[in-house]
Amino acid sequence: MMLSKDIGIDLGTANVLIYVKGRGVVLNEPSVVTIERDTKKVLAVGEDARRMIGRTPGNIVAIRPLRDGVIADFEVTEMMLKHFIDRVGGRTWYSRPRILICAPTNITSVEQKSIREAAERSGAKEVYLEAEPKAAAIGAGMNIYEPSGNMVIDIGGGTTDVAVISMGDVVTASSLKVAGDKFDEAITKYIKNKYKLLIGERTAEDIKVNIGTVRPSGRKAEMDIRGRDMVTGLPITITISSGEVQEALWDPISSIVLAAKSVLERTPPELSADIIDRGVILTGGGALLNGLDELLSDELRVPVLVAEDPMHCVVKGTGIMLDNLDKVIKKRF
Repeated sequence: MMLSKDIGIDLGTANVLIYVKGRGVVLNEPSVVTIERDTKKVLAVGEDARRMIGRTPGNIVAIRPLRDGVIADFEVTEMMLKHFIDRVGGRTWYSRPRILICAPTNITSVEQKSIREAAERSGAKEVYLEAEPKAAAIGAGMNIYEPSGNMVIDIGGGTTDVAVISMGDVVTASSLKVAGDKFDEAITKYIKNKYKLLIGERTAEDIKVNIGTVRPSGRKAEMDIRGRDMVTGLPITITISSGEVQEALWDPISSIVLAAKSVLERTPPELSADIIDRGVILTGGGALLNGLDELLSDELRVPVLVAEDPMHCVVKGTGIMLDNLDKVIKKRF
């Protein structure tokens, strides 16, 4: 089999997804690496490493090398990318792939450079960067190359990108470091303050996924959670409800609503009119949060729709861009 030389990567704070030309999405793994503290030896990458978060002995650390959509630990990101690219058979002794990576809209040139370098050092022949909301819009099935306004809100693990796109380019955008991770932190903090109970990252995420909502009229569910009592230091179980999660998520959700409003306010009137007709598309893992589409629709006064398969929109869009790589990438980011 002749190996394809084009790879698309959605380098996310929470997950890395890889698309290989001709094969589709071939990898979807958490962005986590576990290493031995002293020897810096990699013990596990991806899902195997995620299972170890909060459960490792002192000499083993589980690292999430990306924070808020950017590389926080260069060396570990490079190791992780190398591991994933090798796993999908992207790098062989006779060929090095062209790689298209998606990044948040407002990253600095220094951050762009570090993403590019990490990809080059993990075996790429050429590296291209594309704006995440653009890939998300294409992956959600929007035709962004027409002279009309398309608005997308992409809520990932580290960043939320809000953008209005027309004629293949971002017209107005905002990127904020409030997304899935901040939702988890808000839940952890709420439970700590209200119940004097300490819970881990994974428990907070389970709460968000299983009973989370952002509207008073949203889902009504309860869940038993275990953690450590701050007063006695002993493990205890409490029950929390969807209403409490809604209260906990109020702050981070408000910031996303404000960012979306500010993008709409800065959008030319002709394009705003298109958005009223077409609606706003929600992508990314955060799009799955119960009631978020209705809440945004009420606040922005435009229709808001959750994309089909929101978690894969960015990587699918990357795949479509890869298929037209020579046409799409006339200019670098």
